[in-house]
Amino acid sequence: MSDSNAPEHLDAKHERNREQRIESIKRWVDYIKSEPPEKWGPQQNAVVNDQLNAAQSVQTPASHQQHVKDVAAEILEASSESDAKSK
Repeated sequence: MSDSNAPEHLDAKHERNREQRIESIKRWVDYIKSEPPEKWGPQQNAVVNDQLNAAQSVQTPASHQQHVKDVAAEILEASSESDAKSK
């Protein structure tokens, strides 16, 4: 017996997951707008560091690890530039 609804069920699950991620991002944006960087910066660093550690523990290819580090550096640079402009 095949489950012809399986792809639709999976698509619906992916869409729910996507919506939840977007809502989480919106909450994070609201939080960082309402709190000083001294409060949320270490939290963000902890998340990025945990992601890097998790990538290393699953033996992610070096190229992907480098990509994650590059993205983190870009975020940090953009944040620093934004901080400099707001002062």
